[in-house]
Amino acid sequence: MLSVSFLDILKAHKRLGGEVMQTPLIRSAALSKESGADVWLKLESLQKTGSFKVRGALNKIASLTETELHNGVITASAGNHAQGVAYAASLRGVSALIVVPKTAPETKKAGIKRYGAELVVFGDNYDEAEAHAYQLAKETGRTFVHAFEDNEIIAGQGTVGLEALLEEPDFDTIVVPAGGGGLICGIAIAAKAINPDVRVIGVQTHASPPWYYSFREKRMVDVEYSDSLADGLHGGISQGNLDLALQIVDDFVLVEEEQVAEAMAWMAREHHYMVEGSGAVGVAALLNEAIPGIRGQKVLNIVSGSNVDAAKLAKIINRTVY
Repeated sequence: MLSVSFLDILKAHKRLGGEVMQTPLIRSAALSKESGADVWLKLESLQKTGSFKVRGALNKIASLTETELHNGVITASAGNHAQGVAYAASLRGVSALIVVPKTAPETKKAGIKRYGAELVVFGDNYDEAEAHAYQLAKETGRTFVHAFEDNEIIAGQGTVGLEALLEEPDFDTIVVPAGGGGLICGIAIAAKAINPDVRVIGVQTHASPPWYYSFREKRMVDVEYSDSLADGLHGGISQGNLDLALQIVDDFVLVEEEQVAEAMAWMAREHHYMVEGSGAVGVAALLNEAIPGIRGQKVLNIVSGSNVDAAKLAKIINRTVY
């Protein structure tokens, strides 16, 4: 059972001081005009390794014993979590073994190797890669670092929300990309502790919608998956994260693939930022009025990552009609 408190996030915030960037929090005049809300962007896309994931990875590795550090760590990830673990391990001189599915983007594979981790490509999807990583953990004695079902990971990711709210504490709604659930659960814990009335809304795509349906049914629901630009959000969720989210998250909404593509191009045009599909889903939701009740509200949108192949982003920009 997962158990993360606001105190855990405060401790993580202190622990990560000097090890992660305090990423910019900017008001988007353009998105505010488009959505009818006062929209602010938390740019975790500018974080070290190009994603918020490094926060959880650093917090997790800081919690390991000397024996665990000596034996090394292992994880499975579509990319951003893997880069976070690889980077965090490199800072501590810890051996890291990363298992990614064949579908992992080349830019994320390159990032993993850049931080000195050993890369294993296995399986056609995340579930197959994860099963193989668990087997390797048993064989090697490495500590498995889960991407989202882990107290220290969630506390680390929660520092994204804490950091933003320390700067601007009066948001009415927080919009968060929802993959495995570590980020949205961590942010919701921090946000509700500061302001119990704030709404926390998760965003997924129709191509990978487990949160949307499971949250409504209040149980794990099987869904169909298809290829998505938001590859970092692609995959299943866990019972532990669902149980936690049911207590602290207000709702989940879905966006279309073409809307994600348009949001990626929009961020490049309006703010001159490279944003991956996973990081653009909140922008897509705001541009397309997918979140009810936000007009006139002060809204925090988490831009979670920037690890997109430049060639892919260029094609998206070229084919998107403004």
